[in-house]
Amino acid sequence: MDKLGSVPVGNSNPARIMGIINASRESFYKKSVYTEPKGIAKIAKQMEEDGADFIDVGGMSTAPYLKTLVPEKTEIDRITKTISTIQKVSKLPISIDTCRAGVAKKAFELGVEILNDVTGLQYDPNMIGILEEYHPSVIVCAFSKKPIIGNQVTQTKSLLAKSILIAKKSGILKNKIVVDPAIGFFRKNAKGMLFTKINSDWLKRDIDVIQNLTSIKLDYPLLISVSRKSFIGSLLNEKDPDKRLYGSLAAETIAILNGADIIRTHNVKATHDAIKIAQNLIGSKKGL
Repeated sequence: MDKLGSVPVGNSNPARIMGIINASRESFYKKSVYTEPKGIAKIAKQMEEDGADFIDVGGMSTAPYLKTLVPEKTEIDRITKTISTIQKVSKLPISIDTCRAGVAKKAFELGVEILNDVTGLQYDPNMIGILEEYHPSVIVCAFSKKPIIGNQVTQTKSLLAKSILIAKKSGILKNKIVVDPAIGFFRKNAKGMLFTKINSDWLKRDIDVIQNLTSIKLDYPLLISVSRKSFIGSLLNEKDPDKRLYGSLAAETIAILNGADIIRTHNVKATHDAIKIAQNLIGSKKGL
């Protein structure tokens, strides 16, 4: 049985929801940022009540169109406070959103059981040793250090296969791996470091990927993250992330109907309700 942390995912399991708590002030959606214990505790409890299955914690924004790099010590300090606060009020499994081995190690020492690495385990060469030591569940994103050309759906599958192999060589079992096609992270140009360079239109790439999720899964549970992203903003011609809720819900629902198993979102309650209604109306076996 495939599991992300302690939660069964994929196959006939219900669609799962991962709530986002950012400890990074530089994050693009400011309403997802919580830096004080009181606020962190409140939103964590609310997410659990609203139907979240996991909470994803980030200490450094990974938005490719922003300059977001912060010192590793800053990232560690941020996630340490956030994780410790969440654990006092919620029993939900926690995912650590980082590409740095030192940050991941600290999170695992605190009891975190899921790694969410937007670089597909390729940014920090020391990450392999951390995986070998702690054997967490792993979410691997499609990522390349080199420019990618050609069919983007085919290339996404190839990149995911490469990161899956890295995870397996690090001792991670197949049933503890989830794939993420990295919506928003394939760009012609970007200000940040954590993106894959392509020579084609990034928006078309993301649309093609969402339309072909079933083939991209490679027989693994698939996580999708589109919540309030520039992908939604571009389709709606809406620059303000705060005004992208309805577009996010539509994209998340379509993603589930196209084969996604987990939705990573800022909008736990709204996403939970939208997916539940959609799946009941189409008679899906994967109801919430």
